[in-house]
Amino acid sequence: MTSPIQSGLHELAQQGILMPQESMLEVRRNRKSLFIGLPKETSFQENRIALVPQAVSLLTANGHRVMIETEAGTSAHFTDTDYSEAGAEIVDTPREVFKADLLLKVAPPSMTELKYMQDKQTLVSILQIGMQQKDFILKLGSKRVTALAYEYIRDETDTLPVIQAMSEIVGSTSILIAAEYLSNTTSGRGDILGGVTGIPPTDIVVLGAGVVAEYAVRAAIGLGASVKVFDDSLYKLRRIQKGLGRQFYTSTLNPANLRAALQTADVVIGALPPRNGRTPIVVTEEMVSEMAAGSVIVDVSIDQGGCFETSEITNHTHPVFRKFGVVHYCVPNIASRVSRTASYALSNIFTPILLNIGEEGGLEQYLWKDAYVRSGVYIYKGTVTNKIISDIHQLPFRDLNLLMASRL
Repeated sequence: MTSPIQSGLHELAQQGILMPQESMLEVRRNRKSLFIGLPKETSFQENRIALVPQAVSLLTANGHRVMIETEAGTSAHFTDTDYSEAGAEIVDTPREVFKADLLLKVAPPSMTELKYMQDKQTLVSILQIGMQQKDFILKLGSKRVTALAYEYIRDETDTLPVIQAMSEIVGSTSILIAAEYLSNTTSGRGDILGGVTGIPPTDIVVLGAGVVAEYAVRAAIGLGASVKVFDDSLYKLRRIQKGLGRQFYTSTLNPANLRAALQTADVVIGALPPRNGRTPIVVTEEMVSEMAAGSVIVDVSIDQGGCFETSEITNHTHPVFRKFGVVHYCVPNIASRVSRTASYALSNIFTPILLNIGEEGGLEQYLWKDAYVRSGVYIYKGTVTNKIISDIHQLPFRDLNLLMASRL
C-alpha cells in the first residue's frame, strides 16, 4: 500500500523531472557515439529483426557503431551483404555481439544469452512479463543492466508505438490468413473472402474492438466482406465505427447474439485483450460445434490464453488443426509471418530513439529528458523499477522518477 508520504515524493519527483532544470542549461551534454549490437534471434520462429539495413546506414552515417551477428537478418530477407554495405560490422558468434554497450533484440534474451551479457549494459527487447521467471530478472539485476521493454515504451501521443504497429500488422494479416484457409490451396472449402457480384459476401465475426480488430475490419471491408464486431465496451464500438467512417453491425458480448452470429460466420477473428493476465473465453466448445464445417477461426489472443474454449497453441510450421470441422489457426507470433514488414515497423520506431540517445550524450541523459521512453524501463542499473514485476516476483522496487531525480 502506498503511503501519503511516498505518493507525495513521487509527485514531487515527477514534477521536478518535467520542470526546466537549471543544471541542464548550464552544462552542455556532449554528443555520444553508441555501440549497438544486433544478435541473431534464437527464440522459436522469431523471424523479425529490430533494425533494417537502411536504419543501420543512417546510424553509422551519424557516427554510431553497429555490430550484427551473421545471418541475423536472414529470416526477414536481409543479407549480411545488405548490412555490411550499410556500415555494420558482421561477426560470427553471439559472444562478440554481446560485447556492445546497447543490445537491441526482438525476443527477450534466453538464459544462455544472459551469460554473454556484460555489466552495466543496456538491453532493449520485448519483455513478455507473463513468461519470465524470477531468475531472469535477478540475472539482469546482478549485472546492473538497464533494461527497456518494447511493450511499455510510449510516444508523444501517450500510446504504445510498438504494440500499435504490431497490432496493425496482425489485424490485417489475420484476414489474409483467413482468406488462405478458406481457399482450395489449403484444403479449405473453396470460398473467396469478400464478395463478388451476385454472390452473398463472406460473413466475418470479430471479437474485440481494439487496434487489431480495427485493422482486421478495415481489411475485411476492403475485400467486400460483411462484418460483425462484438465487444463489451460501447466506447470502443463507437470508436471503431468512427475510425472507419461507416456503420456496420456491432454488439456487446451478449451470448445469444454471439451464438447466432457464429452459426452463420465463415470467419471468426478473436482479438480480445487480456483481463487480469488472461484473455476471457467468450466462445464455448458448444458454440464452436454449432459453426459451419470449413469455417475458420483465427485466435489472435492465443498468446494470452485465447478467447475460444477449443483453442490450442500452434506454430508457423503446423499452424492449424480442425475441431468439429472448424479450422483453428492459433499461432501466437503472427507478426513473424510477415517478418520483413514487421522489421521495418520496429526499425521506424527505434531508429529515432537511438539517434536521440546519441544526441543527448547517452541513455541516462536521454531518459532524464524523455518521460515516454522512460516508461519502458523495467530495470535501471540493476534495480527493479516496474511495480508489476516487483509484485509478481516479490523483489524490491524503486520508483524510476525518484532514481532519476537523485541522478543515481
